[in-house]
Amino acid sequence: MYRLRLSVSLLLIIIAGKSYAQKTDTLYLKFPEAEKIFLQNNLALLSARYDIDINKAYKQQARYWDNPVLNTDQNIYDGKFFRHKTVDGQEYGQIYVALQQLILTAGKRNKLIKLANDNVLTAEQQFNDLLRNLRFLLSTDFNTLDQLWQTNIVYKNEIDAMQKMAAGMDEQLKVGNVSQKDNIRVKALLYGLQSDQADLYRQVADIQKDLRVLLNVSDSAFIVPQLNMLTPVEGLVLQPLLDSARNSRPDYLLAQTNLLSQQHNLAYQQALKTPDVTVGVEYDRLSNYIPNYWGLAVSLPLPVLNRNKGNINAAKFSIKQAQTGVQQIQNQIEQDIAAAYSKWLIASSITNSASAELGDQYDKLMQNMISSYKQRQVSLIEFIDFFDAYKDSHLKQLAQHANLRNAAAELNYTTGTSIINLQ
Repeated sequence: MYRLRLSVSLLLIIIAGKSYAQKTDTLYLKFPEAEKIFLQNNLALLSARYDIDINKAYKQQARYWDNPVLNTDQNIYDGKFFRHKTVDGQEYGQIYVALQQLILTAGKRNKLIKLANDNVLTAEQQFNDLLRNLRFLLSTDFNTLDQLWQTNIVYKNEIDAMQKMAAGMDEQLKVGNVSQKDNIRVKALLYGLQSDQADLYRQVADIQKDLRVLLNVSDSAFIVPQLNMLTPVEGLVLQPLLDSARNSRPDYLLAQTNLLSQQHNLAYQQALKTPDVTVGVEYDRLSNYIPNYWGLAVSLPLPVLNRNKGNINAAKFSIKQAQTGVQQIQNQIEQDIAAAYSKWLIASSITNSASAELGDQYDKLMQNMISSYKQRQVSLIEFIDFFDAYKDSHLKQLAQHANLRNAAAELNYTTGTSIINLQ
């Protein structure tokens, strides 16, 4: 049963490895290159850009005056069809024409233009907020994929070493130089590494899927991150980060625009109390008290039954609601930046040059331990303990580098600016 499980595991690893090898479109990307592709290709961003154009078109429409209205009628039949002439001194043929123009009062047109402009600003800030969220998702996915890929290299090196050791122990087992128990223990360790690597491949597949959607690249593309080592940035102070967020974060600017829009809406609803005026000129050929009558027409609704009080009150409550929204975003910004700043300090404090030196020392010591075990200078238990410590050290080192990059990405995300340049 154990050999069957081991064979199945080896088959899975081989299949996974071949599936990666068959990728014909491998993209080796630095983060700025990935970000450039993302900005050009991401479909969600392309769709959001159209929202801006749509609202700009509505703003253009708000500037237009209402079209004039032409009314006309004439007689069809008065004993004869369409008779428009004088017969025996009697005039025939009635014609009536009226041209009317609606004139908005109380500055309604300008107020509508302001509301349309608010909608343009809202669309732009919604786009920027979407960009901020997707860029953060891109950076964290990119960091995670890099961590997984570097982890895969650790597993690959360990599996290669353990496979050589397992093959050598099989030969030693035949001549009785090692026990069956030690041989099985080494193979169990190899099986555990291969199982962990298979789980890692599944995680890589999920991240690859998400990145291909974000970058809008081919399904056959296999993305390999090429990240530089990120070093801690000195001199970051909390208060300037808060000030930067208030000036730059799209969700905060969006809340402020919503408040401004509600204030403009209140002004517009109050202006609706004032009736609009329709002015026109009329011509009547025969039906008035004199032939060929010309008249001036003026009409307006009487604000007696409806003075738009309900909409005005609703607009006032909307302003209070928007003010609450601005305060809520301010509180959220303070908490977000405080948390992100704390994570950055923690990640920065634990990431230093000593970790790289420790990794190099472990690599050298690992080779010495393999040689020492083959020469029976250390026991199997000592070797396995060191092997586990070696793997744990490497994985924690990779996790810390990923944590530092994710902390930097979160700091950029919470401030709405590129405080730390991600390379």
